[in-house]
Amino acid sequence: MFFKKTQEDVPLGEKKESAVPLIRQSVPRRPYDFILVSENDKEDEDKIRKEKAFIKKLKEKHIHVVEIGHDDKKMFYGLRAPEEKFEDYRYLLKVSDSCNSGDVTVTLATRIRIVHFILHHTRIITEDGEEEGLVELMKDGVFETKFCLHERLNQKKLVGSWARWTAVFKKQPYDDIQKYFGEKVALYYLWLGWYTTLLIPAAVLGVVVFLYALAFFKTNPLIKEVCESNITMCPRCEKRCPPWNLSDTCTYAKVSHLFDNEGTVAFAIFMAIWATLFLELWNRERAKHVSRWKVYDWCEEEEELIMEIVNNSECEPQKFKHSYLKSTLVLVMVTLMLLLIIGLAQALVVFRVVAAPLLSESKWEFMKDNANTVAVMLGAVAHYFTIQIMTHVNRKVSLKLCEWEKPNSFAAKEKSFTVKMFTFQFFTLFSSLFYVAFFLGRINGHPGNYARIAGFRLEECHPSGCLTDLFIQMAIIMMLKQVINNIVEFIVPWLKNFWRKRATKALRRRCGHCYRSACRDENGLIEPCEVCKIAEWLRNYQLADSDSFSLFNEFLEMVIQFSFTTIFVAAFPLAPLLALINNIFEIRLDAIKMVRLERRLVPKKTNSIGVWKMVLEAIGVLAVIANGLVIGITSDFIPRLIYRYGYGPCARGETGVHCMSGYINSTLTTAYMVVNNTDDFVAPRERHLHNVTPCSFRDFRSEEDHSLTTHFWLVLAARFAFVILFEHVVLVFKFVAAWFVPNHSLSVKNERLESKLKRLQEELEGRKKSKSKSTEV
Repeated sequence: MFFKKTQEDVPLGEKKESAVPLIRQSVPRRPYDFILVSENDKEDEDKIRKEKAFIKKLKEKHIHVVEIGHDDKKMFYGLRAPEEKFEDYRYLLKVSDSCNSGDVTVTLATRIRIVHFILHHTRIITEDGEEEGLVELMKDGVFETKFCLHERLNQKKLVGSWARWTAVFKKQPYDDIQKYFGEKVALYYLWLGWYTTLLIPAAVLGVVVFLYALAFFKTNPLIKEVCESNITMCPRCEKRCPPWNLSDTCTYAKVSHLFDNEGTVAFAIFMAIWATLFLELWNRERAKHVSRWKVYDWCEEEEELIMEIVNNSECEPQKFKHSYLKSTLVLVMVTLMLLLIIGLAQALVVFRVVAAPLLSESKWEFMKDNANTVAVMLGAVAHYFTIQIMTHVNRKVSLKLCEWEKPNSFAAKEKSFTVKMFTFQFFTLFSSLFYVAFFLGRINGHPGNYARIAGFRLEECHPSGCLTDLFIQMAIIMMLKQVINNIVEFIVPWLKNFWRKRATKALRRRCGHCYRSACRDENGLIEPCEVCKIAEWLRNYQLADSDSFSLFNEFLEMVIQFSFTTIFVAAFPLAPLLALINNIFEIRLDAIKMVRLERRLVPKKTNSIGVWKMVLEAIGVLAVIANGLVIGITSDFIPRLIYRYGYGPCARGETGVHCMSGYINSTLTTAYMVVNNTDDFVAPRERHLHNVTPCSFRDFRSEEDHSLTTHFWLVLAARFAFVILFEHVVLVFKFVAAWFVPNHSLSVKNERLESKLKRLQEELEGRKKSKSKSTEV
């Protein structure tokens, strides 16, 4: 005979010791929809009153509440909503305009979502006459936390087929994820899986472009010209830096050729078209799954309205509001925040400018010879730590701005927050990269007339080009962000889970003394005893926290990665390969963390990835513009073409000489330093009046007066012409690709047509039957 302790109809705070025979139910019991946790030893009377008032308010809504204490420190409230709430929800779905998909089954995931909504929309009146909801009560310390429970059977199923490292190359069980975590989480993994799959051709082509550059590594005349040069270059900085030999940077020239060659142009065009095809094919993949999940026409705002009615049938609608004053204030704050972020990017520029001359004084020969490169690398590391700090600042500012706007629904607030947070993060990550890509080495002046910041000369580009600096910056940030972030986001919840498990284990040993082996009935036919309930609740309580930001953080991380793999891919063809390797493990890492290490996310119903799709489309357009500018402005692709067909040996009709022979020398101009004072330069026409020594610097300037040559203006005009041509051609390809690939496959359209027809026929048949019955009566 099994026994359980009854909880029904027992006054709050009374000890429950009576036992009655445990009766096996004919249908599975429903697990508790939500758990509230509070401190049991609160001394603040006001907090105790608020806690009791909130629980009383829940009971007035017919929420079944079970109280179980643990070690006289914690009070757990098990919440279970009545069936009437779900019947109302089911009926309102059936008669709604946008959520009537024909499938009105209320699953456990749906129950959790409804109870979560009721919890967050239950408010009490305090003694001060103010309204407070669960969010305010948790901030005040009335309640410690809230969570929904993992289902043991379904959790084990997901662990066996998905949330483990041995399943890293297996197909994801999207339908099981959808049933357990809801459509929103399922669509995230569907999108991430699709993105990872389509990264394969991009990664392969990126490797091919890299190998192409590697194949001509030893025979490239530009590398030979640098490595065999006897040219003396002007000092990189003042007072501390001596003149240097161009041949000393042979290794840098070799690396530059790997990422600045003819193949990167074709690869940039491919990636721009790839981004468009990815989004178009994603629309087809999404449509196939949401159609099968019966949420094709789902409207989150309308479901929120339905749940509002279920919570309170006499509720008032949250009307749309707009204030030009608030909008202006938000716009001003966003602008100020962006200016702050851009200011931080300029601070990183100052850091590199100051670090380079200091590193030039190092006693370590390698550091001294590569001071500029090391300064760029240190700047990239500093940029990474800036990103980590600003991520927290950006989140708080975005939330505050959303509070000022006061959207009328959670979906609207989520959209507003996503746009602001992504904008701030994008500027935080890419402001420094845009400087390196489009301003480094172009605004630094020339010997005798250098541009300065904080009293220091601005950085210069290597004679082999500026693209390598952009590559170094991208590679360091991308690798640090992916590797360190993945380690932290896995290790932190794992350590929390490890240290918190001890209390749960001790409690389970106590369960063995209560003769209730049926408490472990996994079919749910037995209501477990108090000890088993609290053991299960503690098991979930001791997991790492999860909230509405958990999934947002994953999406933000992946969309930022998508930006890296598309916007500056011309400078880093191996970015898709790094992203592919990362994502293969990212999927399993997120799955293990979400299923085994974190509390269960509240399941959300949706039919798309929301505003993220608009963000991805904007990134796709920006990728076309940025890659066009990188190839046309940052790389040496255009100057090399001009030299080959306008100034090189082949253009002059010379034979037996490589067409690019002498290119490096053509990009250099001679300056004249005063002997024993390398910081003092004299004009070329006055060099015979002083004791000078020549040195070279990178620019298309006249040897007579350092004015810009016609070669410079020709290159500049060709650069802008290429950018315009590139962008228009690629955009045409994008529009053609978007037109050529339909958003929805024919099979999905036909399935939806048949589903609608069948549902309407069933509705008509049901109406006829009810009409015939009323006639018979």
